[in-house]
This record gives sequence, structure tokens and C-alpha cells, in this order.
Amino acid sequence: MTTSSKTLGDWFQDFDREAFRLETLDDYSKSGGVDAYRAFLAGEAQPEDYKTAGWLTTVGAAVQSGKRIYRVHILARPLTDYLRFELSWGYRRNMTVGEEFFILDTTSQENPIPDAPDFWLFDDRAVGAMNYDGQGKYLGAELLGEDQLSRFLTYRDTAMAHAVPFSEWWAKYGE
Repeated sequence: MTTSSKTLGDWFQDFDREAFRLETLDDYSKSGGVDAYRAFLAGEAQPEDYKTAGWLTTVGAAVQSGKRIYRVHILARPLTDYLRFELSWGYRRNMTVGEEFFILDTTSQENPIPDAPDFWLFDDRAVGAMNYDGQGKYLGAELLGEDQLSRFLTYRDTAMAHAVPFSEWWAKYGE
């Protein structure tokens, strides 16, 4: 694994098969989409720039070329305002270009990976640990060494084994 010269952004362009994301926080409101989040809270329509965000192009191009981008969000009900926004606007929007979502709901079960941080995993060979402050502001990513890989593969596999597809979860608990 040679990640020393690559950034997290480079990996989104360079991965071959799949990119997996684990989300563990209830609030990422200081990390982007701030105007859209305000619109959501105010009951307004989605801003145009949110509907056409660059992430949709990135995901759409990857999926069209046969790659997989998917994520698991660990959460518990009742949902925070931010999670209501992320799931009802963000996930449903991103699904239109092929991103896959799964929910690991810990409302009535223990979190099987309570020590797992937020991260991206690319092609089972590169890990980008995501760092946030206590208010959900993104502080940057750290590409970890190969010695950390097996731990993050276990986090992914455990999360997927306990998660359900977002659409199934949303049909039961969505708003």
C-alpha cells in the first residue's frame, strides 16, 4: 500500500473497485452543505447548488464505470435534526447517481464496533481516517499505514453484517 504521496481526494479518482465509508456521528452540520441544512430546517426547497453538487458527478462517474461507492451510518433513533436532513435530502439525492447506503441502527441493539472512527476505505488497501471536532466540523483526513488495514477491514465487514439497506430502514423509520 503506497498512500504516502496520495491525498484522500486522489483516492476518489484512483480507486479501482470500491470506496466504503463508515459514518458514526449524529451531526456533520459544520462540514459542508450548511446552506442546504439551513433550508431544510426552515422548511424551504433544496438549493440548486445542493441538487447539483460536485459529489454527484464524482459518484455518478465512478458508478457508471463499474465502481461501487457505499456507506454505513451507525445511528440511533430518535434522529437528530442533522440526521433527518442527511438521510432525507442527502442520501436520497446521492442514491439517484448510484451511491449505496446502509443503516446500522443501535436503538435496540448494541453497537458492535463502538470504537470505530469515521473513515473511507478504498479497494481494501487504503484507509483515510476522518477527523471531526465535537460540533461536526471536518478537520481533515489522515491516510493510515498498511499496519492499520486489517482493523478497518474488520470494522467494514462488521458494520455491513449488522446493517440493513437504507431504503428498507427508511420505509420503516423515515419521515
